Amino acid sequence: MTGDAGGPVPAGPMVKAEGVCKSFGQLDVLKGIDLEVAPREVMCVIGPSGSGKSTFLRCVNHLEKINAGRLWVDGELIGYREKGGKLHELRDREVSAQRRDIGMVFQRFNLFPHMTALENVIEAPIQVKGLRRDAARDLGAAQLERVGLGDRVHSYPNQLSGGQQQRVAIARALAMEPKLMLFDEPTSALDPELVGEVLDVMRGLAESGMTMLVVTHEMGFAREVGDTLVFMDDGVVVEAGAPRRMLADPQHERTKAFLSKVL
Repeated sequence: MTGDAGGPVPAGPMVKAEGVCKSFGQLDVLKGIDLEVAPREVMCVIGPSGSGKSTFLRCVNHLEKINAGRLWVDGELIGYREKGGKLHELRDREVSAQRRDIGMVFQRFNLFPHMTALENVIEAPIQVKGLRRDAARDLGAAQLERVGLGDRVHSYPNQLSGGQQQRVAIARALAMEPKLMLFDEPTSALDPELVGEVLDVMRGLAESGMTMLVVTHEMGFAREVGDTLVFMDDGVVVEAGAPRRMLADPQHERTKAFLSKVL
């Protein structure tokens, strides 16, 4: 079996979190997260605002440094190397190299306003991977086609709807050919009628075998596309399981209380 990019599927988990803790000053945001995401799995993470969902996602690619625990992506310890039982933080250059394999899509699109859709998509492959411009343009055009924007390669962000801008952001992440995609509430900044087009692209990625960790409020997407649903509250994983089962019959009182408000 092969992954999305045609390489072999790793034998172990794509993401493994072990006792992950994160605090900001006196505030404990993550209180010992244990999670595993298998290759080709789509894991959806739900929970109230402030539960630590987005912080956990940012820890996976070391945008936030963890205070305790371990995080691995495809068997590689993220942000640190272990020597003599102690963790030593990697240099910025080494962390950047790890991030190349991890695509991230944020709530806000963060596109360069002075660049066309195509220029936004090919910037990182050229600057980070050293791809030649003509090869990058071919790659960028293919990724924009993949997200349904093959006809908007020369459009600037201000000429695109919010949904189209978010799809450019997804194409930009895919252009680095990541083995893992992280989505941090990718539809929460969109007008309701534009949400579907972004979720359709994500559904297509899931069908292609991309490993995805998705923080979302879209329960329908979690039910239809997710392999695993995780409910977080107050910095801990309260409950995890098959999405349809969990949404229909949550076992934990905190999960029941949350779902009663959002379903």
